Amino acid sequence: MKNVWKYSIIAALGGFLFGFETAVISGAEQIIQRLWQLDSFWHGLTVSISLIGTIVGAIIAGRLSEKYGRKSVLSFIALLYLGSAIGCGVSPVWSIFLFFRFLGGLAVGISSVVGPVYISEIAPAKDRGKLTGLFQIMIVSGIFIAYLTNFIFKGLGEDAWRYMLGIMAIPSIIFYFLLKVIPESPRWLLLHRSKEEANEVFQALGQDAYVGIQSTSKENKYEHVNLFQRSYSKPIIFAVLLAFFNQMTGINAILYYAPRIFEMAGFDQQLAYLQPIFIGGTNVLFTLLGMSIIDRFGRKKLLLVGAVGMVVFLLLTAYGLKAGNSTYLLAYIIGFIGAFALSQGAVIWVFIAEIFPNEVRAQGSSLGSTTHWVFAAIVSWIFPIIVEKYQEGGFYIFIFYALMVLLSFVFIGLMPETKGRSLEDMDSTVGH
Repeated sequence: MKNVWKYSIIAALGGFLFGFETAVISGAEQIIQRLWQLDSFWHGLTVSISLIGTIVGAIIAGRLSEKYGRKSVLSFIALLYLGSAIGCGVSPVWSIFLFFRFLGGLAVGISSVVGPVYISEIAPAKDRGKLTGLFQIMIVSGIFIAYLTNFIFKGLGEDAWRYMLGIMAIPSIIFYFLLKVIPESPRWLLLHRSKEEANEVFQALGQDAYVGIQSTSKENKYEHVNLFQRSYSKPIIFAVLLAFFNQMTGINAILYYAPRIFEMAGFDQQLAYLQPIFIGGTNVLFTLLGMSIIDRFGRKKLLLVGAVGMVVFLLLTAYGLKAGNSTYLLAYIIGFIGAFALSQGAVIWVFIAEIFPNEVRAQGSSLGSTTHWVFAAIVSWIFPIIVEKYQEGGFYIFIFYALMVLLSFVFIGLMPETKGRSLEDMDSTVGH
């Protein structure tokens, strides 16, 4: 198990870069809007261009990781993050900045598929929830560090955004070299290479899982299996709907526009940059809590409990924005973040990576991740348009998020519980 944890932590570092790339724009977006004199439409595009890249990355991730292997693709991701960080930091014009933000999004999209899949494929069933959840812990840690560095660099004037975005080069380099330590996924080796190579990795992991998956995997020769067939309809529906409802909570609007939301509520600019640090810290704390109990309480219970909390705090946030009362707004948003991190944040990448059978796991995870990022892009693009166009735009949009979380209750009730099941046992659990 020691090796499993080590390899999982290294693979999960892609999640740290994922989180950093996702949240760092929150500190830079208003400076960039002034610098290039962007109206709300083009500003929304500038923020969401990374998410458009993420969609593309999520679409191609399944095929890439099936063809070249999980480890090789993770190394490619590290180089994409590095290129994006350097490119964004030195961009002289808006169009070049968009291109490198797109590259960063491409890395996030591929990472959101391959990282959780790799970890789920090396993890034993009894610990798969918390091991795959390491990826989410790294995501929220990256978000927290992005908020922290944004606050630190805020005082560097109009060039502050270059330091905010460029510093990601350091963890990108570290991630690239640490990946040389990890082995290829044994389940990928069994499908694409040979039993002997897969068995060597399983032995290094201290597992005897090879025996249990011989009968369900192709031997020596890989044949492409089409995901879109009736036998996989249920896991497809579950993955797509979970990803949809994850983004309809409004989580990325809050993460991307946190300083703007606090300024809308009446905080001065310095405090508006400080408050997201509390959000990031809460995100980390409650994600750790969720990961510590996910294999004991299961995926569905966490989702249901978290949904109740999210509805309450989204409604309170909407009321606070409508009343122009900033007194408790930070507490409301922190409450929402805690409820999200404990539930949707803790569950999504674990669930999507485990409900598909071996032969289509990468494709299925790619579909779930693509859905997630499509709606993340829509939410992030629309948010500044709504809040700038309507006087009470903040109120309306948070009411909408609360209604979507209420609707998710029906879906959660229909979800299968996957805790403690081996990946090869998901057929009977999900009903492929």
